[in-house]
Amino acid sequence: MTPSSSAVTPSRTAVLRADDLTLSYDRAVAVDALRLELPPGRLTAVVGPNGCGKSTLLAGLSRLHRPSGGAVLLDGRALARMSAREAARSIGLLPQTAQAPDGLTVADLVRFGRLPHQGLLRQWSPQDQLAVERALAAADITALADRQLETLSGGQRQRAWIAMAVAQDTPVLLLDEPTAALDLGHQLEVFELLRDLAAAGRTVVVVVHDLTSACRYADHLVALHAGRIVAEGPPHTVVTAELVRQLYGVESVVLQDPAAGCPVVVPLRLAS
Repeated sequence: MTPSSSAVTPSRTAVLRADDLTLSYDRAVAVDALRLELPPGRLTAVVGPNGCGKSTLLAGLSRLHRPSGGAVLLDGRALARMSAREAARSIGLLPQTAQAPDGLTVADLVRFGRLPHQGLLRQWSPQDQLAVERALAAADITALADRQLETLSGGQRQRAWIAMAVAQDTPVLLLDEPTAALDLGHQLEVFELLRDLAAAGRTVVVVVHDLTSACRYADHLVALHAGRIVAEGPPHTVVTAELVRQLYGVESVVLQDPAAGCPVVVPLRLAS
C-alpha cells in the first residue's frame, strides 16, 4: 500500500481541541483539566501507563464520555451541542473491543460506516457505494469483501474495522489500541494503513502501548500520566530516558533508529 494509490482523502478537514477537559467516573477524575489541540492531517499517538486516562480521553474526544468540566471543540464549536448524527459525520471512533455479529462479511461491516449519512429521506446511494469501495481499497481488502469476518486473520479483521471507520468519511479518526493482540507483521500492516490515511489528510489519533512503534509511525506524540499531559510534540523531541522513567518507572536507553531516524526505547530495569 502507498498513500498515492490507496489512501482516501476526507471530504473536509477539521480541527479537534480539548479545552480544560475534565472526565470523571463518579467522583474519580480520570482526565484532569486537559488542554490539547490535535494537529490536523497528522498521525498522533497517545501513550502512557495503564490507567493513565488514554482510553477515557478518546471517549471524551468522541462524545461517548460526557465531560464533567471543560469542553471538546470541533472547528471552534462545542461537540456536546452538535446532534449525534452531525458528530458522527465528523469524528469516527474505533473502540478497543469492537465486535460484530457472526456471519457478517467484510463488505457488510464496511457499509455500517455509512449509517450516519442515512435517513428517512436519504437511502443508500451511488455515493455511499463509492465510499465503501474506496474504504475497502484504502485498507487493501477489496479482495476480501465477500469473506466472513471470522475467517480472516487478526490483521485482516482489524483492517476491515478501520475500513468501516474510513467509509464513515470523517475528517477525524480515533482508534483505541488497534494493534492490541496482533503479531508484529499485522501490527506493521495496521500502522502503515494509519500513516497512509494521515498522509491523505485525515487527522488520526491512536492509543498505543508500544512506545517504539509510536515513535516510528506518529508525527505527534502525547504522553499522559495520571490524567495529565506530561510531554507533547514530535517523538524525537519528547521521548527521553527521563520521560520513560516518569511514565513507566523503568530505566532505559533511548537510541536512534539508523533507518528511520526515530527514537528506539530499550528498557533496562525497573527504576529504583
